[in-house]
Amino acid sequence: MNIGVYNQEGNRVGEMELPAAFAMRWNANLVHQVVTSELANRRPTVAHTRGRSEVRGGGKKPWRQKGTGRARHGSIRSPIWKGGGVTHGPTKEHDFKKKINRRMAAKALAMVLGAKARDHELVVVDTLQLGAPKTKQAAAAFANIAKGAAIRDWGGKKPRALLLLPKKDEIVIRASRNIPFLELMEARNVTALDALNRKYVVAPQEAIAVLAERLKRAA
Repeated sequence: MNIGVYNQEGNRVGEMELPAAFAMRWNANLVHQVVTSELANRRPTVAHTRGRSEVRGGGKKPWRQKGTGRARHGSIRSPIWKGGGVTHGPTKEHDFKKKINRRMAAKALAMVLGAKARDHELVVVDTLQLGAPKTKQAAAAFANIAKGAAIRDWGGKKPRALLLLPKKDEIVIRASRNIPFLELMEARNVTALDALNRKYVVAPQEAIAVLAERLKRAA
């Protein structure tokens, strides 16, 4: 699968062949399984209810065992008392993580990126270099790239484009982090969920090379 390559001025400067894994046949069940596991692995454990052993107080028996005419109780922190512990409630020890093997994750990423390439939502640039960490320069470069690639709708207040960096680049990061429609990530860390969350994926050729190395295990 070949794809056009653009420069920062928005001019098409050639073509490049995408990794063979990008041509993998779409498997909706696999992608769903991987994305579901990634969502579960990112889910924070927030809800927590205290059991009777965690609720404060209740050390003294409310009343004597016999002779009062009332039901026997040992603690006011029993789950059947108001203000007592909670039975079978959610706890912070609950683990939502789901295991997914690397080959499945690599296959799902390759399928998602391949689908974006076929839908003209993957934009490859020859290189991304900025002279200074200035948002104005980065915005101008992405405006040129969008014009050259015939993209008209990646602007807006919410991130709609994912920029994959081949490695950490402080100048590009500082120049691009204030652009509202753009999210930055290193290519070595991107997942199928990250790619699906954004309509467009922008990647320098070096980032495609990093992805090709990652996706070897998808074969």
